[in-house]
Amino acid sequence: MEIPADQLLLKRPITVKAVVTPLWKDEAQQQLQAQINQFDGQLQQLDTQVQQMIGELKKQTVQIIGAEGSTSEETQAQIQNIQMQANNRKSELLDQKNQVLQQLNQVQSLEMEQEVEQGQIDSFFYIKKGDHLIRRMQVEILLRDGVVEDIRGDL
Repeated sequence: MEIPADQLLLKRPITVKAVVTPLWKDEAQQQLQAQINQFDGQLQQLDTQVQQMIGELKKQTVQIIGAEGSTSEETQAQIQNIQMQANNRKSELLDQKNQVLQQLNQVQSLEMEQEVEQGQIDSFFYIKKGDHLIRRMQVEILLRDGVVEDIRGDL
């Protein structure tokens, strides 16, 4: 496919919006709740791993004392290091979980028929002399329960 000499092929981001409907709201809440459950699982797994690591370290220390000259101070330092790393990771996970909880709260407070931004997709278009670039760049798609309801802007 050949592009005419007086045209240029450009790429533009297209904003995708959705109309808040009962179905959209339910799906959004389910997705966010699944993320929250995933964070809870990761936090639980982290706690289990830390306890196993500390238990294994204590067990090894008991076996090694005397043979290697290892001290309980070294073991305590290693345990503190493990706990510090675990607490940092736990803090990150809790921050992420709190962000998702805030999103869930926002979704629950949305009014029916309100339009909300869902993201962006890319589109290619031709432009030629005399076209208004800004208007051609401002295109958005409106979805209702996943079906295109409207395409807004200069295509």
